[in-house]
Amino acid sequence: ALNLQTKQTRVLLEIDRRWCISQTNASADGKYIYFGAWEDLSDRFEVDLLRGYIGFAETWEARPLSQVVQAAVDGSGSQVVFEEQYWIGHVNTSPTQPHLLTFCHEGPWNRVDSRIWGLDASTGQVWKIRPPEAGEIVGHEYWYADGLRIGYHGARHDGTGSRHYLGHIRYDNTEMVEADFFGQTGHIFSNDEHVVVGDGGGVIRVWRWDGAKYQGPRLLCRHASSMNVQQTHPHPRISPDGSYVVFTSDRSGYGNVYTVPLATFESLPKLEE
Repeated sequence: ALNLQTKQTRVLLEIDRRWCISQTNASADGKYIYFGAWEDLSDRFEVDLLRGYIGFAETWEARPLSQVVQAAVDGSGSQVVFEEQYWIGHVNTSPTQPHLLTFCHEGPWNRVDSRIWGLDASTGQVWKIRPPEAGEIVGHEYWYADGLRIGYHGARHDGTGSRHYLGHIRYDNTEMVEADFFGQTGHIFSNDEHVVVGDGGGVIRVWRWDGAKYQGPRLLCRHASSMNVQQTHPHPRISPDGSYVVFTSDRSGYGNVYTVPLATFESLPKLEE
Protein backbone atom coordinates (compact mmCIF):
# COMPACT_ATOMS: atom_id res chain seq x y z
CA ALA A 1 0.00 0.00 0.00
CA LEU A 2 1.14 3.57 -0.73
CA ASN A 3 0.29 6.59 1.39
CA LEU A 4 -0.15 9.38 -1.16
CA GLN A 5 0.62 12.11 1.42
CA THR A 6 3.77 10.64 2.99
CA LYS A 7 4.82 8.42 0.05
CA GLN A 8 5.43 5.64 2.58
CA THR A 9 4.77 2.06 1.45
CA ARG A 10 3.91 -1.02 3.48
CA VAL A 11 3.34 -4.68 2.68
CA LEU A 12 -0.26 -5.88 2.90
CA LEU A 13 0.26 -9.49 1.88
CA GLU A 14 3.02 -11.74 0.60
CA ILE A 15 2.03 -14.12 -2.21
CA ASP A 16 3.58 -17.53 -2.76
CA ARG A 17 5.43 -17.68 -6.07
CA ARG A 18 3.30 -20.58 -7.27
CA TRP A 19 0.41 -18.16 -7.81
CA CYS A 20 -0.19 -15.70 -10.65
CA ILE A 21 -2.28 -12.70 -9.64
CA SER A 22 -4.24 -10.04 -11.50
CA GLN A 23 -6.85 -7.29 -11.22
CA THR A 24 -6.33 -5.84 -7.73
CA ASN A 25 -9.42 -3.82 -6.74
CA ALA A 26 -10.48 -2.00 -3.56
CA SER A 27 -13.87 -2.58 -1.97
CA ALA A 28 -16.31 0.33 -2.00
CA ASP A 29 -15.80 0.97 1.73
CA GLY A 30 -12.00 0.95 1.38
CA LYS A 31 -11.52 -1.83 3.95
CA TYR A 32 -10.31 -4.59 1.63
CA ILE A 33 -8.59 -5.28 -1.63
CA TYR A 34 -9.60 -8.21 -3.81
CA PHE A 35 -7.66 -9.97 -6.52
CA GLY A 36 -7.74 -13.13 -8.57
CA ALA A 37 -5.06 -15.81 -8.31
CA TRP A 38 -4.41 -18.98 -10.26
CA GLU A 39 -1.76 -21.67 -10.31
CA ASP A 40 1.40 -20.85 -12.27
CA LEU A 41 1.52 -23.50 -15.01
CA SER A 42 4.64 -22.23 -16.78
CA ASP A 43 6.55 -25.34 -15.72
CA ARG A 44 4.15 -27.43 -17.83
CA PHE A 45 3.98 -25.35 -21.03
CA GLU A 46 5.12 -21.96 -22.34
CA VAL A 47 3.11 -19.08 -20.93
CA ASP A 48 3.36 -15.39 -21.85
CA LEU A 49 -0.14 -13.98 -21.57
CA LEU A 50 0.95 -10.34 -21.77
CA ARG A 51 2.67 -10.70 -25.13
CA GLY A 52 0.63 -12.59 -27.67
CA TYR A 53 -1.61 -14.66 -25.38
CA ILE A 54 0.96 -17.48 -25.48
CA GLY A 55 -0.43 -20.37 -23.43
CA PHE A 56 -3.90 -18.80 -23.23
CA ALA A 57 -5.89 -21.76 -24.56
CA GLU A 58 -3.59 -24.22 -22.79
CA THR A 59 -4.16 -22.52 -19.43
CA TRP A 60 -7.93 -22.67 -19.91
CA GLU A 61 -7.77 -26.33 -20.89
CA ALA A 62 -5.65 -27.14 -17.81
CA ARG A 63 -8.36 -25.86 -15.43
CA PRO A 64 -5.93 -24.36 -12.87
CA LEU A 65 -6.95 -24.02 -9.25
CA SER A 66 -8.05 -20.38 -8.95
CA GLN A 67 -9.03 -18.14 -6.07
CA VAL A 68 -10.62 -14.80 -5.28
CA VAL A 69 -8.65 -13.41 -2.34
CA GLN A 70 -9.68 -10.71 0.14
CA ALA A 71 -6.90 -8.83 1.97
CA ALA A 72 -7.48 -6.24 4.70
CA VAL A 73 -6.09 -2.79 3.92
CA ASP A 74 -4.98 -2.40 7.56
CA GLY A 75 -2.68 -5.39 7.10
CA SER A 76 -4.56 -7.60 9.57
CA GLY A 77 -4.79 -10.59 7.24
CA SER A 78 -6.40 -12.19 4.23
CA GLN A 79 -8.77 -14.97 3.31
CA VAL A 80 -9.86 -16.88 0.23
CA VAL A 81 -13.52 -15.99 -0.36
CA PHE A 82 -13.95 -18.34 -3.31
CA GLU A 83 -11.94 -20.96 -5.16
CA GLU A 84 -12.58 -23.49 -7.90
CA GLN A 85 -10.83 -25.64 -10.48
CA TYR A 86 -11.42 -23.16 -13.35
CA TRP A 87 -9.32 -20.26 -14.56
CA ILE A 88 -10.53 -17.05 -12.89
CA GLY A 89 -9.72 -13.55 -14.13
CA HIS A 90 -11.03 -9.97 -14.24
CA VAL A 91 -11.97 -9.54 -10.57
CA ASN A 92 -13.91 -6.26 -10.37
CA THR A 93 -15.43 -4.75 -7.22
CA SER A 94 -18.69 -2.80 -7.21
CA PRO A 95 -17.97 0.92 -6.73
CA THR A 96 -20.87 1.28 -4.24
CA GLN A 97 -21.59 -2.15 -2.71
CA PRO A 98 -18.67 -3.33 -0.51
CA HIS A 99 -19.71 -6.99 -0.58
CA LEU A 100 -20.30 -7.35 -4.34
CA LEU A 101 -17.82 -8.13 -7.08
CA THR A 102 -17.66 -9.86 -10.42
CA PHE A 103 -15.10 -12.21 -11.89
CA CYS A 104 -14.85 -14.01 -15.19
CA HIS A 105 -14.20 -17.53 -16.32
CA GLU A 106 -11.13 -16.76 -18.39
CA GLY A 107 -10.34 -18.44 -21.68
CA PRO A 108 -11.53 -18.39 -25.30
CA TRP A 109 -14.92 -16.66 -25.24
CA ASN A 110 -16.54 -19.25 -27.47
CA ARG A 111 -15.37 -22.11 -25.23
CA VAL A 112 -15.88 -20.96 -21.64
CA ASP A 113 -19.06 -22.16 -19.93
CA SER A 114 -20.17 -18.68 -18.85
CA ARG A 115 -17.97 -15.59 -18.86
CA ILE A 116 -19.48 -13.26 -16.23
CA TRP A 117 -19.97 -14.33 -12.61
CA GLY A 118 -21.16 -12.51 -9.50
CA LEU A 119 -19.75 -13.04 -6.01
CA ASP A 120 -21.13 -11.97 -2.62
CA ALA A 121 -17.98 -11.74 -0.51
CA SER A 122 -20.00 -11.74 2.73
CA THR A 123 -21.53 -15.17 2.03
CA GLY A 124 -19.30 -16.73 -0.64
CA GLN A 125 -22.30 -17.17 -2.93
CA VAL A 126 -21.51 -17.16 -6.67
CA TRP A 127 -23.85 -17.04 -9.65
CA LYS A 128 -23.81 -16.59 -13.41
CA ILE A 129 -24.54 -13.12 -14.75
CA ARG A 130 -26.00 -12.90 -18.25
CA PRO A 131 -25.21 -16.55 -19.12
CA PRO A 132 -24.78 -16.93 -22.89
CA GLU A 133 -27.13 -18.96 -25.02
CA ALA A 134 -25.88 -21.44 -27.61
CA GLY A 135 -23.86 -19.61 -30.28
CA GLU A 136 -23.42 -16.48 -28.14
CA ILE A 137 -20.34 -14.81 -26.69
CA VAL A 138 -20.60 -12.20 -23.93
CA GLY A 139 -17.84 -10.32 -22.12
CA HIS A 140 -15.69 -7.25 -21.45
CA GLU A 141 -17.90 -6.71 -18.42
CA TYR A 142 -17.60 -3.66 -16.14
CA TRP A 143 -19.60 -1.99 -13.38
CA TYR A 144 -21.70 1.08 -13.97
CA ALA A 145 -21.08 3.95 -11.55
CA ASP A 146 -24.22 3.01 -9.58
CA GLY A 147 -22.48 -0.22 -8.52
CA LEU A 148 -25.62 -2.22 -9.27
CA ARG A 149 -25.60 -2.62 -13.04
CA ILE A 150 -23.00 -4.24 -15.26
CA GLY A 151 -22.22 -3.25 -18.84
CA TYR A 152 -20.94 -5.68 -21.47
CA HIS A 153 -20.98 -6.44 -25.18
CA GLY A 154 -21.61 -9.62 -27.08
CA ALA A 155 -22.42 -11.31 -30.35
CA ARG A 156 -24.88 -13.96 -31.41
CA HIS A 157 -25.25 -15.96 -34.59
CA ASP A 158 -28.69 -15.95 -36.22
CA GLY A 159 -27.82 -17.86 -39.40
CA THR A 160 -27.02 -14.77 -41.46
CA GLY A 161 -23.82 -13.77 -39.71
CA SER A 162 -22.92 -12.33 -36.33
CA ARG A 163 -25.23 -9.83 -34.65
CA HIS A 164 -23.41 -7.58 -32.20
CA TYR A 165 -24.99 -5.86 -29.24
CA LEU A 166 -24.28 -3.59 -26.29
CA GLY A 167 -26.03 -4.44 -23.05
CA HIS A 168 -26.38 -3.93 -19.35
CA ILE A 169 -27.97 -5.91 -16.53
CA ARG A 170 -28.35 -5.71 -12.75
CA TYR A 171 -26.06 -7.93 -10.73
CA ASP A 172 -29.11 -10.09 -9.82
CA ASN A 173 -29.92 -10.72 -13.52
CA THR A 174 -32.91 -8.36 -13.63
CA GLU A 175 -33.53 -5.28 -15.81
CA MET A 176 -31.53 -6.55 -18.79
CA VAL A 177 -31.34 -4.18 -21.75
CA GLU A 178 -29.60 -5.07 -25.03
CA ALA A 179 -29.47 -3.26 -28.36
CA ASP A 180 -28.02 -4.51 -31.63
CA PHE A 181 -25.51 -2.39 -33.49
CA PHE A 182 -23.07 -2.73 -36.36
CA GLY A 183 -19.33 -2.27 -36.17
CA GLN A 184 -16.63 -3.25 -33.72
CA THR A 185 -16.38 -2.37 -30.07
CA GLY A 186 -12.98 -3.34 -28.75
CA HIS A 187 -12.92 -2.83 -24.98
CA ILE A 188 -15.89 -0.74 -23.84
CA PHE A 189 -16.78 1.40 -20.83
CA SER A 190 -19.48 3.77 -19.62
CA ASN A 191 -20.64 5.34 -16.38
CA ASP A 192 -24.22 4.42 -17.24
CA GLU A 193 -26.22 3.46 -20.32
CA HIS A 194 -26.21 6.92 -21.92
CA VAL A 195 -22.70 7.26 -23.42
CA VAL A 196 -20.41 4.30 -24.19
CA VAL A 197 -16.81 4.44 -25.41
CA GLY A 198 -14.74 1.70 -27.06
CA ASP A 199 -11.28 1.25 -28.57
CA GLY A 200 -11.86 -1.01 -31.58
CA GLY A 201 -10.26 -0.34 -34.96
CA GLY A 202 -7.46 1.92 -33.73
CA VAL A 203 -9.78 4.71 -32.58
CA ILE A 204 -11.74 5.81 -29.54
CA ARG A 205 -15.36 5.55 -30.63
CA VAL A 206 -18.52 6.80 -28.95
CA TRP A 207 -22.12 5.55 -28.89
CA ARG A 208 -25.15 7.33 -27.40
CA TRP A 209 -28.36 5.75 -26.13
CA ASP A 210 -31.54 7.37 -27.44
CA GLY A 211 -33.96 5.33 -25.34
CA ALA A 212 -34.42 2.57 -27.90
CA LYS A 213 -31.09 2.04 -29.62
CA TYR A 214 -27.46 3.14 -29.66
CA GLN A 215 -26.60 5.89 -32.12
CA GLY A 216 -23.14 5.93 -33.64
CA PRO A 217 -20.37 5.15 -33.47
CA ARG A 218 -18.85 8.61 -33.65
CA LEU A 219 -15.10 9.27 -33.78
CA LEU A 220 -13.54 10.88 -30.71
CA CYS A 221 -9.85 10.45 -31.56
CA ARG A 222 -7.28 8.01 -32.90
CA HIS A 223 -5.48 6.07 -30.17
CA ALA A 224 -3.07 4.33 -32.61
CA SER A 225 -1.98 1.77 -30.03
CA SER A 226 -0.10 -1.19 -31.45
CA MET A 227 -2.03 -3.47 -29.06
CA ASN A 228 1.10 -5.64 -28.98
CA VAL A 229 1.06 -6.12 -25.22
CA GLN A 230 -1.72 -6.05 -22.63
CA GLN A 231 -0.28 -3.00 -20.85
CA THR A 232 -0.85 -0.77 -23.87
CA HIS A 233 -4.38 -1.86 -24.70
CA PRO A 234 -6.26 1.48 -24.55
CA HIS A 235 -9.14 0.35 -22.28
CA PRO A 236 -10.80 3.82 -22.43
CA ARG A 237 -12.54 5.19 -19.34
CA ILE A 238 -14.91 8.12 -18.97
CA SER A 239 -14.16 10.48 -16.08
CA PRO A 240 -16.73 10.47 -13.23
CA ASP A 241 -18.05 13.87 -14.33
CA GLY A 242 -18.26 12.77 -17.98
CA SER A 243 -15.99 15.55 -19.23
CA TYR A 244 -13.08 13.55 -20.66
CA VAL A 245 -11.88 10.08 -21.68
CA VAL A 246 -8.62 8.56 -20.42
CA PHE A 247 -6.84 5.74 -22.26
CA THR A 248 -3.45 4.05 -22.74
CA SER A 249 -1.43 3.98 -25.98
CA ASP A 250 2.10 3.29 -27.19
CA ARG A 251 1.65 5.63 -30.17
CA SER A 252 4.92 7.38 -29.25
CA GLY A 253 6.80 4.11 -28.94
CA TYR A 254 6.30 3.98 -25.18
CA GLY A 255 3.20 3.22 -23.14
CA ASN A 256 1.62 6.44 -21.89
CA VAL A 257 -1.70 7.59 -20.46
CA TYR A 258 -3.68 10.12 -22.50
CA THR A 259 -6.78 12.21 -21.91
CA VAL A 260 -9.09 13.77 -24.46
CA PRO A 261 -12.11 16.03 -23.85
CA LEU A 262 -15.41 14.22 -24.43
CA ALA A 263 -17.07 16.55 -26.93
CA THR A 264 -20.82 16.57 -27.50
CA PHE A 265 -22.02 13.60 -29.50
CA GLU A 266 -23.48 15.77 -32.29
CA SER A 267 -20.15 17.52 -32.85
CA LEU A 268 -18.23 14.28 -33.45
CA PRO A 269 -17.78 12.95 -37.01
CA LYS A 270 -19.57 9.77 -38.01
CA LEU A 271 -17.38 6.69 -38.18
CA GLU A 272 -17.90 4.86 -41.45
CA GLU A 273 -16.95 1.17 -41.43
